[in-house]
Amino acid sequence: MMRSFRVLSPDIQYTDGGILEKEVAADHLELDLFRWEEEVPAKEFAEYFGLLVWHIATIDANYMDQLKSCRIIVRCGVGFDNVDLKAAAERGIAICNTPDYGTSEVADHTIGMILSLERQFVSYHNFVQSEPFTNFSHLKVPPGRRLRGRSIGLLGMGRIGTATALRAKAFGMRVVIYDPYLPRGHEIAVGVERVESLEELCSQVNILSIHTPLTEETHGIINEKLLRLLPKDSILINTARGPILDLEGVYNVLKDGYLRAAAIDVFPTEPPNPMPRLLQALQNNETWLQQRLLVTPHTAWYSDDSVLDLRRKSVETVLQYLKDNKLRNCVNAHLLWPGQSFR
Repeated sequence: MMRSFRVLSPDIQYTDGGILEKEVAADHLELDLFRWEEEVPAKEFAEYFGLLVWHIATIDANYMDQLKSCRIIVRCGVGFDNVDLKAAAERGIAICNTPDYGTSEVADHTIGMILSLERQFVSYHNFVQSEPFTNFSHLKVPPGRRLRGRSIGLLGMGRIGTATALRAKAFGMRVVIYDPYLPRGHEIAVGVERVESLEELCSQVNILSIHTPLTEETHGIINEKLLRLLPKDSILINTARGPILDLEGVYNVLKDGYLRAAAIDVFPTEPPNPMPRLLQALQNNETWLQQRLLVTPHTAWYSDDSVLDLRRKSVETVLQYLKDNKLRNCVNAHLLWPGQSFR
């Protein structure tokens, strides 16, 4: 008789009852799906062999202590800062993420933000909308900027950074990257320039785009001091993780006119609470910030296709490990099996 493994998802983000997840699981997984506001019966925790976790639940050591049978926790998404990797490794639990569902979307979104700021789509649209007949003249608006020949700096050159680099090159942009963990030679294969420090990256580019994961090392790494190393009148893009970027620093360099514009998709807390000064100024439509800040609500990854990919691939990762003992996208392998190479 084929064995079935019980798997818990404590913070599902859909309302269709897990139709897709159950289709992928077939007879191999028995899925218990809960909204975050719903309480999982305490007596059930010890029966789960795996977890599917979105971004709301915090999976710490105390939570894991209830999971007596758990072998794998899959983060339904790229970031895994809501899961304690060390505590999981100490309990023999593999932590995996799902990094291959929204690569194209985030790279597209990044380029779209750059185009919107440099070609001023939003400001032009708003100007014409206010008075279509009188304002329909290029002589009444400031000129946009040409992308060809401009320099974009990418902090991080993983899947999304690489996809963004290829798109930027297609626009004729000079691409410069900084990623201390990137194997040597990757930049040659992609056809980009590589620098050896974040300070060097900032000093060489007109556009800085963030594509690094959130870790202890990257938390708050883009601060006001670094932003002031960019040439004056540069722009900033963040479609990675909110806490990587110091919002007070962004506020200051925009307020005094050093940075020309910024586009942000992610924030340290979502929805933003307490409200950062930067968003307060946006909400109040303060004159100094008008047409200089573009904000989207953590939608860089979001499309019909990416949602389906994320849900399907997350379940496939759990199933592959529990059924066939094959592990993919494991982010705490270095803690589970120290001393082994995983590159």
